[in-house]
Amino acid sequence: MNEAVSILAAVLLKAGVGLLVANEIRGLILAGPVLYAMYAAGGTLMAIWIGVCSLAGIALSIIGPLFVGRKLKLI
Repeated sequence: MNEAVSILAAVLLKAGVGLLVANEIRGLILAGPVLYAMYAAGGTLMAIWIGVCSLAGIALSIIGPLFVGRKLKLI
């Protein structure tokens, strides 16, 4: 029985790491258009401010569920 639990834990751990990597890739994909728009706008103060706000929103969409999951002891 211990061997089955160990194998299951190893599979779940590998799946969790894979999902974490996929989540980071998703964040990079979402940040790409924001960074390009800042570049295309010439780096004006307004473009930088909008870019920072957009990236902060993306970060909150990634970090928020992790924080809530830890508070609920799901992660």
